[in-house]
Amino acid sequence: MSKPALCVGVSLMTLFACGEPPLENLEPVARPVKSQIVDAPQGSGVRNFPGRIESANRADLAFRVAGTIEVLATQEGAQVTRGQTLARLDQTDFEIALKDRQATWDRASKDFERGKELVAEGAISRRDFDRVEANFKTADAALEQAKQNLEYTFIRAPFAGQVAQRHVDTFEEVRTGQTIYSLIDAESLEVQIDVPENIILLLSATGGEPGENASNVKVWASFDVGADKRFPMSFKEAATRADAQTQTFKITFSLAQPEDVTVLPGMTASVTVDLSALVDEQAIYYLPLTAIVGDNTMSPRVWTIDDESMTVHERKVTLGRMVGSKIEVTDGLEPGLRIITAGAAYLDEGMKVTLMQQSEQAEPLDDTDQATS
Repeated sequence: MSKPALCVGVSLMTLFACGEPPLENLEPVARPVKSQIVDAPQGSGVRNFPGRIESANRADLAFRVAGTIEVLATQEGAQVTRGQTLARLDQTDFEIALKDRQATWDRASKDFERGKELVAEGAISRRDFDRVEANFKTADAALEQAKQNLEYTFIRAPFAGQVAQRHVDTFEEVRTGQTIYSLIDAESLEVQIDVPENIILLLSATGGEPGENASNVKVWASFDVGADKRFPMSFKEAATRADAQTQTFKITFSLAQPEDVTVLPGMTASVTVDLSALVDEQAIYYLPLTAIVGDNTMSPRVWTIDDESMTVHERKVTLGRMVGSKIEVTDGLEPGLRIITAGAAYLDEGMKVTLMQQSEQAEPLDDTDQATS
């Protein structure tokens, strides 16, 4: 190759090399992350929940024998007293069966009395007497069953209350156990609410049962009618297992029937729970465990996002208790901050990020997949 050709080749290589930007000036690739906005703190102690009114005493009443309804003695909405007859079946067949069992019992009873005399005299063997005695006991049990079946043709109110619903009509054939009346006690009411796991934990003493701390909690109910009035309630019981669909726990409170407001089972209420006696005065936030990372000293940190520059910045936080899949943050946060909740372990100060679309956030990659993306 001649010297001029060599010079031209070197010049062209230099020209192309100068046209490429230096590697250190390349724009870094923004990492997609999952995030959430920090909500208002849960440290005020006052919570509001929708409530359901139920009767403390309620029962579905049914006959214990099958038959034809002859009498329905009361209608829906009627007030009844304890022991009052509410319904009766046609008793004809049951009375015939009772007479038959009575005749069998009379004969077996006479044989038994005669047998006691004969065995004492040695006129019959002990084995023959045992057979006579067994027949009498069988007849006696059959008679008692026939009397009981006749009694089962009645439905009587187990407590004073109100007929909430009548499920059948007169002369209808009904089977054993079929509901005839639904009875409630409208004077003894319950209010049920569903609460998240952090509330049930507050109400539970350490190592105790749910609701063990509820005596320190003030609870009121209010209704659409007379909404300016609050009615105090007392804790009754709390569920120990979360609902499979809502993942909430049911808590039941007792409510005395208000004198100036009509409250019936099936109505709704607004329930106010004052947890001030159980919570600290400091604000408490709840974040997913995946939002928490540790620095080189293993101190807990979170990554916040600057919405203008879309860069991340480390922030020190103070942690509290774990509550299911979340953890309490007692210091270091404020409402409105955008916190990274997935991919936090692979970030550096000032790194640019992009927010995942909502559809992508519904099924986020785990940390391992993100590390390799």
